[in-house]
Amino acid sequence: MKKQFITVFIVSLIAFASIYAVLANTIFDEEEVVAQDPNNPVDEEPIENDKNELIFLLLGVDAKDLDHAKGTRTDTMMLTRVNFDTGKISLLSIPRDTRTMVNGRLDKINAAHAYGGVDMSMEAVSDLLGIDIDYYVLVDYQVVKDVVDAIGGVDVEVPFDMKYDDPTADPPLHINLKAGFQTLNGQEAHDFLRFRHNNNFTVGYPEGDVGRIKTQQYFMKELVKQTLTPKNILKIPALIKTYYDNVETNIPLNYVLKGAAMVNKIDPDLMETATIPGEGEYIGDISYFIYDGEQMQELVNSMFGDYIVEPMVP
Repeated sequence: MKKQFITVFIVSLIAFASIYAVLANTIFDEEEVVAQDPNNPVDEEPIENDKNELIFLLLGVDAKDLDHAKGTRTDTMMLTRVNFDTGKISLLSIPRDTRTMVNGRLDKINAAHAYGGVDMSMEAVSDLLGIDIDYYVLVDYQVVKDVVDAIGGVDVEVPFDMKYDDPTADPPLHINLKAGFQTLNGQEAHDFLRFRHNNNFTVGYPEGDVGRIKTQQYFMKELVKQTLTPKNILKIPALIKTYYDNVETNIPLNYVLKGAAMVNKIDPDLMETATIPGEGEYIGDISYFIYDGEQMQELVNSMFGDYIVEPMVP
């Protein structure tokens, strides 16, 4: 998944990455199934997981596309757990403004990618949660646009009027969605996921970025659910190019094949989603998300307890 904010996560869900990659390999006879970053090559002989699971960090970058991702901040971070036996998918969202140790000092966690790319992002999340993370998926907004358009739109409930203009953005950002249940096209889905507040801050999520994260999680469930309908399965070949153009990952082929085999077990309604607990706070003139250490530990224990390798940062 390579473009501006990412909500990016959407197709990166192992279900999609698996289907697209395997079909692409079959149809186009590609030598490599998983898109790779030359600086982070896929392990040829990955260590098998006796739990038959995969944990990876899903990242969305604040860039025009993945080719321009270097030096940019992430807009979305989700620690993802996939059980290949049950088809259960768990997502833990980390607010972009979370204040934690990054590059040797306290900073927003989304700055890690700007300082040190995927490696530093994985390190920052690993240190924060106390979980060893080996794999990542990097995606962009373009992948959302392409997938939504390919399946003929996604039906969602827009909670309130969303209007925002930023002509200085690259590309310029113009959001204008009305409240109510509706079918969003690719561009509208992008706008739905990008929106945080209007220009004068009178309309927005009461919970700030946490509210937007909940909207992203809701959208992802709906996109997965609606993509996996029989009528849309036939459109998967049209999505293969999107995968190769907009997804970067180091997930090994053997996990991709397992993911493809478990697709029929996925129930989007049972997808487990959560967000690190805490609240927004200004320190000086900078707005941060201050996590609640005790509540975070309880949440991480419940979702990833058997993967914790060291105490979480205080």
